[in-house]
Amino acid sequence: MIRSELVQKIADENPHLYQRDVERIVATIFDEIIEAMARGDRVELRGFGAFSVKKRDGRVGRNPRTGDSVEVEEKHVPFFKTGKLLRDRLNGK
Repeated sequence: MIRSELVQKIADENPHLYQRDVERIVATIFDEIIEAMARGDRVELRGFGAFSVKKRDGRVGRNPRTGDSVEVEEKHVPFFKTGKLLRDRLNGK
């Protein structure tokens, strides 16, 4: 599902809301999640899962084309851990 499909589904299920308001709500939720993760905070959506940020240390990598050593800087990457309810629903429990 992409963002526009999510907006359309929410708008269809809530005919009392204007589509532009639903778009603003979805955008605000995503923006808040992104801002919290940028601060290094953990975002938990009960029953769905938790978003967090993990730090990857710098290392020496290899260029696959030439085989030369390349210095890879440390970086922060998003991480998602599924919630129990989501795992159970995916596994038919």
